[in-house]
Amino acid sequence: MYIIGGLIKTMAGADIRDGCIRIRDGKIAEIGKRDEVAFHPAPCERVIEVRDGLIMPGIIEAHCHMGITEEKKGMEGDDCNETVAPMTPYLRAIDAINTMDAAFDDAVRAGITSAMIGPGSANVAGGQFAFLKTRGRRVDDLIVKAPAAMKVAFGENPKVNYSGQGKSPSTRMAIAAMLREELQKASAYQARKKKAEEDGDDFQEDFTMECWLPVLRREIPLKAHVHRVDDIFTAIRIAREFGLKMTLDHCSEGHLIAEELAAEGFPAIVGPDLASRSKIEVQNMAFKTVGVLNRKGVMTAITTDHPVSLIQSLPLCAGLAVKSGLALEEGYKAITIHPAVICGVGNRVGSLEPGKDADIAIFTGNPMEVFSETLYTIIDGQVVYEAG
Repeated sequence: MYIIGGLIKTMAGADIRDGCIRIRDGKIAEIGKRDEVAFHPAPCERVIEVRDGLIMPGIIEAHCHMGITEEKKGMEGDDCNETVAPMTPYLRAIDAINTMDAAFDDAVRAGITSAMIGPGSANVAGGQFAFLKTRGRRVDDLIVKAPAAMKVAFGENPKVNYSGQGKSPSTRMAIAAMLREELQKASAYQARKKKAEEDGDDFQEDFTMECWLPVLRREIPLKAHVHRVDDIFTAIRIAREFGLKMTLDHCSEGHLIAEELAAEGFPAIVGPDLASRSKIEVQNMAFKTVGVLNRKGVMTAITTDHPVSLIQSLPLCAGLAVKSGLALEEGYKAITIHPAVICGVGNRVGSLEPGKDADIAIFTGNPMEVFSETLYTIIDGQVVYEAG
């Protein structure tokens, strides 16, 4: 397949006007100006000519519950939170994601080609997220990375869920203490397993502890649900204590502590700012947060937290962030290369470069503008949506 013409935003350097992308075996083989790329299509090979449109990497949702909290299904389609125990790190999102959820089709129509999907925030440790492509029937075929993160939650959600059941955690102190206890148990388990392997001894693996090993080895981050300033700092304190990678998800009051967060170096996934301020901890939520953090040097991505805000509103959320002070080019990055890097898959998606997956979205114009339409969505070199 070839894509020619238009304005190509590579997100890996300068834009290319009137360019050419050559796709082979689901990957980007070449990209450059039209006269720089070998253009020799086979007789049956598809050529997509884009005259005045915009060609960019497929949009990426960095935090959502698509397919695990299904639309219009009620309790039968809600598998987001196992609300009977505050520690469920061994749960795997891939065992509950229904790719037949209408949100997947909405995502594809909006040019969203991949998403980080996982459990909600009712539990102190909720389980493992997975990074998936957005088109296909079998979830196993869509996996880019799994596990991709371990969900942990601070603040209001675990408090409300378990204080209502008359058990811990009912305070922020208990949330932090329970997470520390779990991480200490996991660290001790890791040490016992390592010693047994070194000594050549038999070792009985514990399913409830094995899930923590990629976190302790810094292969995947904690995915921390944090809105308020105090919860953000508690999450950072614990991550530092155990030497862990972490993403600050929601980060609603991040703009109030932007310099401190820049110094700490953890990335932020901000949103869903399109939703209502329905809880005490989101009272300072605002579209300006992304821009304030970005200008201070924090790597930022934007999230809808679907279904809190609808998945197809992701590019519009980026537009509202730009309207509130985020630089336009950073708006593009916040829904492409930044979420790719933050989610640990920047080697495959997020920019248009040779060797990367051919995940491409083509629009009539800037997708952050409400009147822009999706012309084509391409995943792994296959056209999965075409206008008309």
